[in-house]
Amino acid sequence: MILFSVVFRVLVALFTQSYFQPDEYFQALEPAHKYVFGYGHLTWEWVNPEPLRSMLYPALNVPVYWLLKVSGLDVYPSLVVYAPRVLHGVLAALTDVWVPKLASVVLDHASSEGIADRVVVSYFLSITSFFHSLSLSRSLSNSLEVSLTTVALGYFPWDALVGSALHNSSKLRWSTLLAAIACAIRPTNAIIWIYMFSMLFWRVRKNTKLLVSILRDAVCIGSTVILTVFTLDTWFYGQPTLTLMNFLLVNASEVSSFYGSSPWHYYLLQALPILCVSALPFVLHGLWLAFAKHGSKLHIMAGCIGWTVSVYSFIGHKEWRFLHPLLPMMHILAAESIVQLIQGQEARRAQPISRSPATWSRLQFVIPLILVLSIPASIYVVFFHCTGQIEVISFLRQLPVDNSTTIGFLMPCHSTPWQAYLHRPDLAHPGKMWALGCEPPLGLRNPTEYRDQTDIFFESPVSYIKSHFPVHVDPTFPLSTFACSVPNATFIQALKAIETRSGSWDLGWRHEWPRYIVFFGALLEEPGIRTLFRGNGYLEVWKGGWQWEGEGKRKGGVRVWAYGGTVGNIVN
Repeated sequence: MILFSVVFRVLVALFTQSYFQPDEYFQALEPAHKYVFGYGHLTWEWVNPEPLRSMLYPALNVPVYWLLKVSGLDVYPSLVVYAPRVLHGVLAALTDVWVPKLASVVLDHASSEGIADRVVVSYFLSITSFFHSLSLSRSLSNSLEVSLTTVALGYFPWDALVGSALHNSSKLRWSTLLAAIACAIRPTNAIIWIYMFSMLFWRVRKNTKLLVSILRDAVCIGSTVILTVFTLDTWFYGQPTLTLMNFLLVNASEVSSFYGSSPWHYYLLQALPILCVSALPFVLHGLWLAFAKHGSKLHIMAGCIGWTVSVYSFIGHKEWRFLHPLLPMMHILAAESIVQLIQGQEARRAQPISRSPATWSRLQFVIPLILVLSIPASIYVVFFHCTGQIEVISFLRQLPVDNSTTIGFLMPCHSTPWQAYLHRPDLAHPGKMWALGCEPPLGLRNPTEYRDQTDIFFESPVSYIKSHFPVHVDPTFPLSTFACSVPNATFIQALKAIETRSGSWDLGWRHEWPRYIVFFGALLEEPGIRTLFRGNGYLEVWKGGWQWEGEGKRKGGVRVWAYGGTVGNIVN
């Protein structure tokens, strides 16, 4: 099981061709690439006067990049792209390996054969999970959060939650350590552990000595992890930095809603169906069964899911992946449901089950049915979804290495990977390769009126180009020295000054015409854009992705237009 899980997740990581979230690149790979190779793009969370991002998670990629650098293998860009994927595939496999172990602990109310069936089904659901295929093997902090949470729950003293004595304090310490690391990587992971440790404290409240011991261990382990993160980040940023506190303060402000706000029912009506897909009916039935077993381990697990979803629902900015750490627990609930539905009253009474051929044949029917429903969707999101945003970097990597190679991205910010995939030091000089910015309204009293550079561009692309680009193309393609803003203290002061005088949010960006322009096909539908590009001597030289996928500004596939159309075959 362990070997299969590792091989499977590494293969998923290596064969993933799709684009999902910019954090996969800009909050994990890009900082590590910049640290090791000396060039890369750091987003506002890293260059803000009060940084929000810890180096803890990106640091996992540092040894991989360092080995490539010292061995000279970094001359092969494909290794720079794929080597970190192997690491994250291995980390993802921890989830698959520990889900059966967690299931055997939580579902021990059944007979030995009943437990075995539930363990097998929970593992099967994990391996065939659509959302695991989409996200688990990626270099997202949420993905490592899933694995750490699953392993930590596997070590957690579930028996103590249902009245038994705490027999193994060392396992609880391991659980606490893993939970603390998960919270250091994703501070919101604490929502899960507030519930779990509150339940544990309540159960052992009458044993003062044990309660004090658990609290002492939790404080010592938690303090050690916080001090370690503080030391790491202070060393990385060159000044005393507590990113955990900065992260919580910013996300508790209106800045978090700048990246989107969803209604309270978002997780119930959108995220949970996306996470569970074909397993959703079994998850819901499993929740009903769990809440009917008051005081059981399954009931406590269901309570943890309900508590976490409820708390997250009060937070304005919502994303599917924020609930990803709950998915292994939901797979266990679904496994309980599937086995009970198949085996009927015998399973409900937890009596010894004689697995008859008829029972096993029904089980063999249900499992392939789930497989048929989830596997095609998994294949699509791994191999075909938004591939143009990845493929375009491979195309750009092959461009000539000369002074005239400059690239501009007229896309919503962070729509493609950057130097962690491109690995072109010649394009790392400021102004050689640039993209539109989307810095948040830092320091503003009323951020609702704020418009970032991407907003201003897409309000009227033609007007933006006419006012921020030269009238004619300079065939030497000089650098664009102020193509976007750097969200430092000067940037914050500039925003405050604009807010005070109620001026335009245009900070006066200036672009030189680049040799290559990268954008989504939807931009060509804007009135006058095609004529403007062609009138300045640009022609399409590459396109990728599906024209029908994406929405709004990200629709139409990815296009590359070049001055004079001199690269490859011109696409009409």
